[in-house]
Amino acid sequence: MTQMALVIDLNVCVGCHACVTSCKSWNTSGEAGTLSDQQPYGKDPSGTFFNRVQTFEVGEFPATETVHFPKSCLHCEEPPCVPVCPTGASYKRKSDGIVLVDYDKCIGCNYCAWACPYGARELDEQRQEMSKCTLCADRIENQSLPEADRQPACVQACPTSARLFGDIHDPQSTVSVAIREQGGYQLMPEWGTKPSNHYLPRRKVEIKLHEDQLARVDNPIKIDRKLPQPGMNEPSLDDVASW
Repeated sequence: MTQMALVIDLNVCVGCHACVTSCKSWNTSGEAGTLSDQQPYGKDPSGTFFNRVQTFEVGEFPATETVHFPKSCLHCEEPPCVPVCPTGASYKRKSDGIVLVDYDKCIGCNYCAWACPYGARELDEQRQEMSKCTLCADRIENQSLPEADRQPACVQACPTSARLFGDIHDPQSTVSVAIREQGGYQLMPEWGTKPSNHYLPRRKVEIKLHEDQLARVDNPIKIDRKLPQPGMNEPSLDDVASW
């Protein structure tokens, strides 16, 4: 059985939000589109996003690292949002495993949002319908597009190729090879949802600096011989400000 999914490489994601903006663009952001964004900022923000990028720091100062963590619907193999839907609007497509919403049936009851442990469902308050990432199902099946363009908009827009797309059930696919060779992992597997999307873990990089690398060779203070010499006192803040 085919299961299409995203594999995101956390080593090369730079948090540029190209995936977010391309998703908005393809899904026609605005009053007439499926991703309303009437008032994204302010006291009462209104808008929906299929894809978000969370940025945070890990480690202890000064050895900290910035991590950019893209997150969207994980298209679970056992999606908890599907069985709780009272109208059958949420469903998992058999042909490729993508979890979708039939907007003609959706009544905006929020049951699917409550069932999703990843916070991937949002209520479009303007249309009163639940919304989520579709893996650009309308794009990957569009025969009028060149074959190279039949992939999610976020994948095509990523400038660092941090996002891969393919069938994780095909052992020879690019995504399966990446998961297998780079230790790809699922988000919160303990929930038993079997998320299809995977993440490639960040590699630990230890940077060692020698003492002579702590000051640049072309440091103007060093050139002007204003760095403290052996036996001299450290310059005060007032001294540095006068330089």
